[in-house]
Amino acid sequence: MEKEAIIEVDHLTKDYGYGRGVFDVSIKVHKGECYGYLGPNGAGKSTTIRHIMGFSKPQKGSTKIFGIDTFGHTDEILGKVGYLPGEPSIPQGLNGWGFIRMMQGMRKEVNEERLNYLLDLFKLDPSPMVKEMSLGDKRKLAVVTAFMNDPDVLILDEPTSGLDPLMQQVFIKFVVEEKKRGKTILLSSHIFAEVEATCDMISIIKDGKHVSSFNAEEVKKIDTKVYILRFKDKQNMEKYLKSCKFEIVQNIPERLSLTIKFQTKDYQSFIDSIQGIKLHTFAERPYTLQDYFMSFYKEDKTFGGLSGVVGNEK
Repeated sequence: MEKEAIIEVDHLTKDYGYGRGVFDVSIKVHKGECYGYLGPNGAGKSTTIRHIMGFSKPQKGSTKIFGIDTFGHTDEILGKVGYLPGEPSIPQGLNGWGFIRMMQGMRKEVNEERLNYLLDLFKLDPSPMVKEMSLGDKRKLAVVTAFMNDPDVLILDEPTSGLDPLMQQVFIKFVVEEKKRGKTILLSSHIFAEVEATCDMISIIKDGKHVSSFNAEEVKKIDTKVYILRFKDKQNMEKYLKSCKFEIVQNIPERLSLTIKFQTKDYQSFIDSIQGIKLHTFAERPYTLQDYFMSFYKEDKTFGGLSGVVGNEK
């Protein structure tokens, strides 16, 4: 029996012209599920989330939370939803405590035990003025205020942007624990490791359209091998490149390193291809979510590299 759908996006379209917007986007996030949303700058992630929150009216389709159309009913759903925008707007004239109390007043709910737990977890001192806080502390303040009422639904747009690596790991563990507690989570992120560690379902959006939606476990089962070749010298690398029939994932000439991808059935062909080539090393690495994502962005060189990061959506 299928779980109850808590967040529903049904054929959402908002066309801003010149190819910008979202087109026929559909998402269902079920109770207790963490749903990952991947896409580069301008792909449509934040546009989708703004509609889910009821901040924008769809041209076509609908967005619902708890079966309620979100546009025109934002106040009705906010008490049960923790929303973390990609670029939180925090009044500079308040200190952290002032902002916390303001948000508690707007939601008409106070959970001091939960608040203190979050302040301790994210190592946040809310005493300083917001204008004097670092980017990381402002982000932590936004995280704390989004979750301090212990909402049933979490909608997170680039949640770890601005957090240092240690706090990113704390946040990932926090999301995993929230999922275990039965929370329903929609997480837009540009960090592949974050999505892999937390999400059950994932959608990839490109140019405002979904190009793939899948169970996160499916990526681990894809019949694809990825190998990293390190050559003895430039001549051997150039020789191999001239005859290489496999997809090149990454080419780093200065390191004499080449990463290639092929299906398991072509393994013997791969072994044959390196005969007579002088290699320093060659090794298999796991096929990852980043590899799968990049298969939709082969022409977009911007998203390659070793960082595992797509980029923040503005």
